[in-house]
Amino acid sequence: MKRIIIVSLFSMTFCCLSVAQECIDTISWNQKITERLDDLLDNSYFEKTQLGLMIYDLTADSTLYAKHEKMILRPASTMKVLTAITALDNLGGDYKFRTSLYYNGELNGNTLEGDIYCKGGFDPAFCSKDMDSLVAVIKSLGIDTIRGRIYADVSFKDTTKYGEGWCWDDENFVLTPLPYNGELDEVFIDVFQSRLLENVCLIDSCEYEKIKEVPSDAVLLTECTHDISTILDRMMKKSDNQYAESMLYQIAHDYKGNNARAKDGLKKIKTLVKRLGLRASDYRFADGSGLSLYNYVSAELECTFLKYAFENKDIFNTFFPSLPIAGKDGTLKKRMKRTTAAENVHAKTGSVTGVSSLAGYLTSSNGHFLCFCVINQGVMKMNESKFFQNRICQILCNP
Repeated sequence: MKRIIIVSLFSMTFCCLSVAQECIDTISWNQKITERLDDLLDNSYFEKTQLGLMIYDLTADSTLYAKHEKMILRPASTMKVLTAITALDNLGGDYKFRTSLYYNGELNGNTLEGDIYCKGGFDPAFCSKDMDSLVAVIKSLGIDTIRGRIYADVSFKDTTKYGEGWCWDDENFVLTPLPYNGELDEVFIDVFQSRLLENVCLIDSCEYEKIKEVPSDAVLLTECTHDISTILDRMMKKSDNQYAESMLYQIAHDYKGNNARAKDGLKKIKTLVKRLGLRASDYRFADGSGLSLYNYVSAELECTFLKYAFENKDIFNTFFPSLPIAGKDGTLKKRMKRTTAAENVHAKTGSVTGVSSLAGYLTSSNGHFLCFCVINQGVMKMNESKFFQNRICQILCNP
């Protein structure tokens, strides 16, 4: 009996010592990282620029390092992080972007005595192949004559063409529910009609006259769809602003229905901010892409969203693969190559005049999984801020 008790005590002591050693190692590693980051920030560069930085240890569930993390700054394209996570939280990973084709009236032999409706769902991925599929469905019905008109149903969103705070001298795309190569719905209909004329049928007295909503008795012919993961992939890896604004309007339409406004989608972002324990009134959200100069967030806010995504696997499993990978693809393809951060850092970049940012995840040299956000504002040379951001990642990843 005594031997058993002695062995048990020895096992417990060994276990306690192991845990204690692990804690000591963690503290030592944290101190080393803090010292290296402090040295990095001890630079005259930060006397003339603003910085918001937060690094959160998801494994230890604690803040690893923070500097001006509550400072309100422009996020640039890291605003897409908030939009993407809110979209997945509200719409789910199975959500689809849709463009639908309807008709009303009667089919008399090979003639349609009625109208065709192209209903937009603000799918930025809609392409020439999708257009061909719409035309092919009409062809499959044997229709060779349409005695009616072709209408565009653009009731999915409001009539706003541009986002709040977009610069007038940028070459901005148009916020249309029927996008085709970034152009207005008229272009979509023109292309659709020309494909019909060239490839399918003779249109009798048929012209694009005006916008009109699909009647309640109309028949659905077909839908072209793209998964939310497909949209996210281009939105995040290529930092496509149109895809991000489309994502915001999907949130808005899911919330308010037809004629949805950007502010409806932004309200859902604010709702999530509140749910995560922060005050939405501390920030300003103007669009879904970060293109607007009116967006103001903090590194703490972005890290809070990244932490929330990590803790919700249904969100994380769709969100994480969409992020650019350092030294490998997307907007990080040329950054951090031939370093320990390469193919480790998965993060969204951001860049507008005077602002450079980076937010995402990495596995640190002690094996812990981290999320981080760094925003540099008042930047005159983007390469300087990118070098600083790269160094942060390298310090965290170096063994």
